Amino acid sequence: MPFDPEDVNYDDRGLVAVVVQDWRSGEVLTLAYANDEAVRRTRETGELHLWSRSRDELWHKGATSGNTQAVRALRVDCDGDALLALVEPAGPACHTGERTCFHRGDLEQPAPHEALPGLERTLRDRQAERPAGSYTVELLDDPPRIGEKVMEEAEEVARAAREESDDRVDEEAADVLYHLAVLLRGRGRDLAGVQEVLGERRR
Repeated sequence: MPFDPEDVNYDDRGLVAVVVQDWRSGEVLTLAYANDEAVRRTRETGELHLWSRSRDELWHKGATSGNTQAVRALRVDCDGDALLALVEPAGPACHTGERTCFHRGDLEQPAPHEALPGLERTLRDRQAERPAGSYTVELLDDPPRIGEKVMEEAEEVARAAREESDDRVDEEAADVLYHLAVLLRGRGRDLAGVQEVLGERRR
Protein backbone atom coordinates (compact mmCIF):
# COMPACT_ATOMS: atom_id res chain seq x y z
CA MET A 1 0.00 0.00 0.00
CA PRO A 2 1.48 3.42 -0.96
CA PHE A 3 2.32 5.99 1.69
CA ASP A 4 -0.76 8.03 2.58
CA PRO A 5 -0.11 11.34 4.43
CA GLU A 6 -3.61 11.09 5.89
CA ASP A 7 -2.45 8.07 7.92
CA VAL A 8 0.00 10.18 9.95
CA ASN A 9 -1.18 11.26 13.40
CA TYR A 10 0.90 14.24 14.55
CA ASP A 11 1.16 14.97 18.28
CA ASP A 12 -0.02 18.15 19.97
CA ARG A 13 3.19 19.90 18.83
CA GLY A 14 2.49 18.90 15.23
CA LEU A 15 5.34 16.38 15.22
CA VAL A 16 5.74 12.69 14.46
CA ALA A 17 8.70 10.48 15.43
CA VAL A 18 10.82 9.26 12.50
CA VAL A 19 12.99 6.15 12.80
CA VAL A 20 15.68 6.34 10.11
CA GLN A 21 16.94 3.00 8.84
CA ASP A 22 19.60 2.15 6.27
CA TRP A 23 17.82 0.84 3.16
CA ARG A 24 20.61 -1.57 2.26
CA SER A 25 21.84 -2.89 5.60
CA GLY A 26 18.71 -2.56 7.75
CA GLU A 27 20.67 -0.80 10.50
CA VAL A 28 18.95 1.92 12.50
CA LEU A 29 20.72 5.24 11.94
CA THR A 30 18.85 7.78 14.06
CA LEU A 31 15.59 8.85 15.66
CA ALA A 32 14.28 12.28 14.71
CA TYR A 33 11.03 14.18 14.28
CA ALA A 34 9.10 15.66 11.39
CA ASN A 35 6.14 17.94 10.95
CA ASP A 36 3.70 18.00 8.05
CA GLU A 37 5.92 20.31 6.00
CA ALA A 38 8.99 18.11 6.53
CA VAL A 39 7.07 15.03 5.40
CA ARG A 40 5.77 16.89 2.36
CA ARG A 41 9.27 18.13 1.44
CA THR A 42 10.68 14.65 1.89
CA ARG A 43 8.15 13.22 -0.53
CA GLU A 44 8.63 16.04 -3.04
CA THR A 45 12.43 15.98 -3.10
CA GLY A 46 13.24 12.35 -2.32
CA GLU A 47 15.67 13.49 0.39
CA LEU A 48 14.99 13.36 4.11
CA HIS A 49 13.63 16.53 5.69
CA LEU A 50 12.98 16.76 9.44
CA TRP A 51 12.01 19.26 12.11
CA SER A 52 14.74 20.41 14.46
CA ARG A 53 13.24 20.72 17.93
CA SER A 54 16.36 22.49 19.27
CA ARG A 55 16.41 25.11 16.49
CA ASP A 56 12.66 25.11 15.95
CA GLU A 57 13.03 25.00 12.17
CA LEU A 58 12.78 22.79 9.10
CA TRP A 59 15.91 20.72 8.62
CA HIS A 60 17.14 19.23 5.33
CA LYS A 61 19.31 16.38 6.56
CA GLY A 62 22.85 16.81 5.23
CA ALA A 63 22.27 20.21 3.59
CA THR A 64 25.31 21.62 5.42
CA SER A 65 27.49 18.53 5.85
CA GLY A 66 26.73 16.91 2.50
CA ASN A 67 25.61 13.76 4.31
CA THR A 68 22.18 13.72 2.72
CA GLN A 69 19.84 10.75 2.95
CA ALA A 70 17.97 9.65 -0.16
CA VAL A 71 14.60 8.24 0.89
CA ARG A 72 13.69 4.94 -0.74
CA ALA A 73 10.48 4.38 1.25
CA LEU A 74 8.35 5.91 3.98
CA ARG A 75 6.29 3.61 6.18
CA VAL A 76 3.68 4.42 8.81
CA ASP A 77 3.24 2.36 11.96
CA CYS A 78 -0.09 0.79 12.92
CA ASP A 79 -1.16 3.75 15.09
CA GLY A 80 0.09 6.39 12.66
CA ASP A 81 2.20 8.06 15.34
CA ALA A 82 5.63 7.05 14.01
CA LEU A 83 7.29 6.89 10.61
CA LEU A 84 10.02 4.61 9.31
CA ALA A 85 12.25 6.27 6.72
CA LEU A 86 14.32 3.80 4.70
CA VAL A 87 17.26 5.76 3.34
CA GLU A 88 20.47 5.50 1.37
CA PRO A 89 22.89 7.72 3.32
CA ALA A 90 25.57 9.71 1.50
CA GLY A 91 27.72 9.74 4.64
CA PRO A 92 27.58 9.43 8.42
CA ALA A 93 24.14 9.88 9.96
CA CYS A 94 25.41 11.29 13.26
CA HIS A 95 26.68 14.84 13.82
CA THR A 96 29.68 13.28 15.59
CA GLY A 97 30.81 11.68 12.33
CA GLU A 98 29.73 8.22 13.41
CA ARG A 99 27.83 6.10 10.90
CA THR A 100 24.85 5.80 13.25
CA CYS A 101 23.67 7.87 16.19
CA PHE A 102 23.43 4.64 18.20
CA HIS A 103 27.18 4.17 18.62
CA ARG A 104 27.26 4.08 22.44
CA GLY A 105 26.11 1.52 24.98
CA ASP A 106 26.04 -2.27 24.64
CA LEU A 107 27.88 -2.72 21.35
CA GLU A 108 29.33 -6.17 22.00
CA GLN A 109 28.37 -8.69 20.91
CA PRO A 110 27.00 -7.24 17.67
CA ALA A 111 23.41 -8.24 16.97
CA PRO A 112 23.12 -10.97 14.30
CA HIS A 113 21.71 -8.57 11.70
CA GLU A 114 24.79 -6.35 12.11
CA ALA A 115 27.27 -9.09 11.17
CA LEU A 116 27.05 -8.95 7.37
CA PRO A 117 26.98 -5.13 7.05
CA GLY A 118 29.94 -5.01 9.44
CA LEU A 119 31.78 -7.62 7.37
CA GLU A 120 31.21 -5.67 4.18
CA ARG A 121 32.53 -2.45 5.76
CA THR A 122 35.64 -4.37 6.84
CA LEU A 123 36.10 -5.72 3.30
CA ARG A 124 35.87 -2.20 1.85
CA ASP A 125 38.46 -1.01 4.38
CA ARG A 126 40.81 -3.89 3.51
CA GLN A 127 40.41 -3.15 -0.20
CA ALA A 128 41.20 0.54 0.31
CA GLU A 129 43.94 0.28 2.95
CA ARG A 130 45.54 -3.00 1.80
CA PRO A 131 47.20 -4.00 5.12
CA ALA A 132 50.18 -6.32 4.79
CA GLY A 133 49.43 -9.97 5.46
CA SER A 134 45.67 -9.62 5.01
CA TYR A 135 44.00 -12.80 3.75
CA THR A 136 41.18 -10.68 2.34
CA VAL A 137 43.63 -8.59 0.29
CA GLU A 138 45.27 -11.78 -1.01
CA LEU A 139 41.89 -13.02 -2.21
CA LEU A 140 40.90 -9.69 -3.76
CA ASP A 141 44.17 -9.72 -5.72
CA ASP A 142 43.45 -13.22 -7.07
CA PRO A 143 39.88 -13.43 -8.47
CA PRO A 144 40.19 -17.05 -9.70
CA ARG A 145 41.18 -18.09 -6.19
CA ILE A 146 38.11 -16.40 -4.73
CA GLY A 147 35.86 -18.42 -7.04
CA GLU A 148 37.67 -21.62 -6.08
CA LYS A 149 37.28 -20.82 -2.39
CA VAL A 150 33.54 -20.20 -2.76
CA MET A 151 33.13 -23.61 -4.44
CA GLU A 152 35.34 -25.29 -1.83
CA GLU A 153 33.43 -23.77 1.09
CA ALA A 154 30.08 -24.65 -0.52
CA GLU A 155 31.18 -28.29 -0.72
CA GLU A 156 32.23 -28.17 2.92
CA VAL A 157 28.90 -26.80 4.16
CA ALA A 158 27.06 -29.44 2.10
CA ARG A 159 29.23 -32.15 3.68
CA ALA A 160 28.67 -30.70 7.15
CA ALA A 161 24.91 -30.77 6.55
CA ARG A 162 25.14 -34.46 5.70
CA GLU A 163 27.62 -35.62 8.32
CA GLU A 164 28.32 -33.09 11.08
CA SER A 165 26.74 -31.18 13.96
CA ASP A 166 24.47 -28.16 13.66
CA ASP A 167 27.26 -25.95 15.01
CA ARG A 168 29.58 -27.16 12.26
CA VAL A 169 26.92 -26.35 9.67
CA ASP A 170 26.75 -22.79 11.04
CA GLU A 171 30.54 -22.46 10.98
CA GLU A 172 30.88 -23.72 7.42
CA ALA A 173 27.98 -21.55 6.25
CA ALA A 174 29.76 -18.53 7.78
CA ASP A 175 32.84 -19.43 5.70
CA VAL A 176 30.70 -19.52 2.55
CA LEU A 177 29.21 -16.11 3.32
CA TYR A 178 32.61 -14.56 4.01
CA HIS A 179 34.13 -15.82 0.76
CA LEU A 180 31.02 -14.92 -1.23
CA ALA A 181 31.16 -11.39 0.21
CA VAL A 182 34.82 -11.13 -0.85
CA LEU A 183 33.93 -12.35 -4.35
CA LEU A 184 31.21 -9.71 -4.63
CA ARG A 185 33.51 -6.96 -3.30
CA GLY A 186 36.06 -7.91 -5.94
CA ARG A 187 33.39 -7.24 -8.56
CA GLY A 188 32.28 -3.99 -6.92
CA ARG A 189 29.06 -5.62 -5.79
CA ASP A 190 27.56 -6.29 -2.35
CA LEU A 191 25.13 -8.58 -0.58
CA ALA A 192 22.39 -5.95 -0.63
CA GLY A 193 22.26 -6.27 -4.41
CA VAL A 194 21.74 -10.01 -4.01
CA GLN A 195 19.00 -9.39 -1.44
CA GLU A 196 17.25 -7.03 -3.85
CA VAL A 197 17.20 -9.78 -6.49
CA LEU A 198 15.69 -12.16 -3.92
CA GLY A 199 13.09 -9.53 -3.02
CA GLU A 200 12.11 -9.13 -6.68
CA ARG A 201 11.73 -12.89 -7.04
CA ARG A 202 9.23 -12.91 -4.17
CA ARG A 203 6.77 -10.76 -6.11
